[in-house]
Amino acid sequence: MKRTVPAFFFGVIVALFAVCLLWPIWQTVQVGFFGVPVIDAAGVLHHGPFTLQFVTAIFREQQLRRGLFHSTAIAVAVTVLCMCIAVPLARLGNRYDFVGKKVVSGLLLVPLILPPFVGAIGMRQVLGRFGVLTSVATHIGLVAPGAPVDWFGQFRLGGIILLEALSLYPILYLNISAAMANIDPAMEQAAANLGASRWTVFRRITLPLLRPGLLAGGTIVLIWSFTELGTPLMFDYYDVTPVQIFHQLNQVNGNPLPYALVVVMLAVSLLLYIGSKIILGRRRDTAVTKASVQASTKQLGLLASLPVLLPFVFVICLALLPHIGVVLMSFSKVGGWYDSVLPTVFTTAHYSTVLTHDLTLLSVGNSVLFAACSMVIDLAAGLLIAWLIVRTTLPGRQLLDSLAMLPLAVPGIVLAFGYLAISLRLQLTVAAYDKIHGTNHLWLRNLLDVTENPMLLLVIAYAMRRLPYVVRSVVAGLEQTPVDLELASRNLGASTFKTLRRITGPLIGANLVAGGLLAFAFAMLEVSDSLILAQRQNYWPITRAIYDLFQRLGDGPYVASALGVWAMLLLMLTLLSVNAMLGKRMGTIFRI
Repeated sequence: MKRTVPAFFFGVIVALFAVCLLWPIWQTVQVGFFGVPVIDAAGVLHHGPFTLQFVTAIFREQQLRRGLFHSTAIAVAVTVLCMCIAVPLARLGNRYDFVGKKVVSGLLLVPLILPPFVGAIGMRQVLGRFGVLTSVATHIGLVAPGAPVDWFGQFRLGGIILLEALSLYPILYLNISAAMANIDPAMEQAAANLGASRWTVFRRITLPLLRPGLLAGGTIVLIWSFTELGTPLMFDYYDVTPVQIFHQLNQVNGNPLPYALVVVMLAVSLLLYIGSKIILGRRRDTAVTKASVQASTKQLGLLASLPVLLPFVFVICLALLPHIGVVLMSFSKVGGWYDSVLPTVFTTAHYSTVLTHDLTLLSVGNSVLFAACSMVIDLAAGLLIAWLIVRTTLPGRQLLDSLAMLPLAVPGIVLAFGYLAISLRLQLTVAAYDKIHGTNHLWLRNLLDVTENPMLLLVIAYAMRRLPYVVRSVVAGLEQTPVDLELASRNLGASTFKTLRRITGPLIGANLVAGGLLAFAFAMLEVSDSLILAQRQNYWPITRAIYDLFQRLGDGPYVASALGVWAMLLLMLTLLSVNAMLGKRMGTIFRI
């Protein structure tokens, strides 16, 4: 194969990352350290001198320091809680074949079908002053009648941690399950034969060998929970950094402090990533983790299955609480779910409203359009990236792989603010040109104003954020597909592009479809980019509409729940389809 073709594609992909990923990050950092660009009297656009005053101002303000502390505490607590849930369940699933294993293994992934942002609606109803928990506690005598407990208000931080952990543990579970399947059982058997107890074997042998899986899933959970914007917003908890950034959106055109706060959040995210890599990173003694023989599982009968089944059932019941709350809220009449375990009056009117309300119909159409466009970009770029990584010998392949996974480690808020900074800079550049040449390109400045028309940036943001899912899916497909047919095609005179289109593409079709479906579904329910970039109602996607509806009095929260249920059904069908196509390899999708 001529090296010029792969080199050309490599250059195209690197340029894509430079413009759509690295440039926004640099713009955010630049404004945070140099200030907002201005036009001087001569019409020249420039930044101020380098300064640390904007960043240090963040640490001088007590409320912002408290926000960073709370965000970090939430991230660490959520990650530890996810590990406490995922590791024992993956261990039980790996060691035993018990009654109902397939059913509960599928139900464990259910939390992925609903972002914690939407699940917060149901959890508020469960933890509210006159919610489900108070009603149950009153009925069993733990709470005196007429003296309801505001669980939601008193334990708001704990509620956020619990909700995010119950939503994100499947990511760790998938990675740990895959890592356990690769552990050579001979190593554990050798330790047991030398007299080690089960706990010693797990602590000294199994757990170190699980470090790659813990790092892969734990890093995503750590950064995701640290930068999660929607859940604290829905819980009315404002002492966290993402919400503080969101509330400063109206200052982004003239105040560098919001950008400086984003820079600090990015720095903390990197520190958390480096810290997790040091603690959980691969060591030399974990290099030999591929099992030489398949680990055998112990078959359990009906009675013996119960102790193993109970932890799965307990976690599933907890994890389904937000989903059940959202579904029941969507069927409850306004004011019909008050101080009771279940709604007292049911109705389907909210679903009718969703299907006829101008805002909901517009938001669904916008989300479908934005997600579909971003999926097309992800499929084209993901196929090229995966092909360059697996099928070529270019020296920069590992760099390309790292760039492709970078969006998983970079908070969505950072990218969103980077796009805002780019929009502002381009507008100022046009204004500077007009000042120098005496022209007036107001139409161009309006076109570049993301607050007026954010469609292009939303599509790019969605594509960048979900590209890793497509890359990982296609890489897995290429690694399992023999290269002989592609070599034969090129030996017969077919071009590289024709070989990709006629040979490679059909062979990895299932992986392309699976990655594309995941990219589409998660883009439909993207929270951070949607809340920050979509500021005009005409361009609101589903998540922005849900947030606005939830803030409205009357039937707003109920209609928001109904819209959330539609989104939940969409993602559920998507994940079931992807799981059917990828099976156990699905864990590789959520891996840095």
